[in-house]
Amino acid sequence: MRDYILLEVRRTLRDKGFVIFGIGMPVLMYVLFTHIGAASGGQDDWRVGVMVSMAAYGALGAALSSGNGVAEDKALGWLRQLRITPLSPTKAVVGRGITSSVTVLPAIAAVLLVGAVVNGVRLAAWQWVALVVLLWLGTAPFTLLGLGNGYRLSSQTTGLVNTGCTLGLALLGGLWFPSVAFPRLLRELSGWTPAHRFADLGWSVTEGHLPGPTTVLVLLAWLAAFGSYAVYAYRRAAREV
Repeated sequence: MRDYILLEVRRTLRDKGFVIFGIGMPVLMYVLFTHIGAASGGQDDWRVGVMVSMAAYGALGAALSSGNGVAEDKALGWLRQLRITPLSPTKAVVGRGITSSVTVLPAIAAVLLVGAVVNGVRLAAWQWVALVVLLWLGTAPFTLLGLGNGYRLSSQTTGLVNTGCTLGLALLGGLWFPSVAFPRLLRELSGWTPAHRFADLGWSVTEGHLPGPTTVLVLLAWLAAFGSYAVYAYRRAAREV
């Protein structure tokens, strides 16, 4: 399975579209938001908060895009070929999940690096480490959602749906604009979205404390929901290819 994971990681990182839009776009948006759309007060807090938001946005998009490769493999017959190799279906799915968990790290690291070097964000050493670890672990629900879309949908549709999910979750979750500026009903709804709770993992760390139990429970609920969807989609795909 290690060779399979290394193959998928290399293939993903060689994809110019992934590098440009998965890593470059969150960095560009972070620079723009903190130099053009900067808040009038609390400049340091603004740069820290947006840094976490854009790192979460980049990781979210990278995790969801893992399904695009699955859909392409399905269309090319690669999934069928994998079934005649010693690699079991379970290992194939786990390998895909591990691949995605690796490829989200460049997006997180790139935004945090720009925050520290360009915007002068200063945090304690444990906060930097906790930020990377929690944002990395928190991508699991989105990876499963992306894989589910990849197994369930066609290659053309998967890309569109995953892009729509990325933009919709980021917008509704308050990653682009603070949810405190939303209308009351939308603000309350935002608090239950996976993207908002995912980013809250990082916001909590930058405020000097660990995420609250509500954030963890909401993310676990979304993990179970998207995991069930991924399993259902994989079983459907297994019967069709």
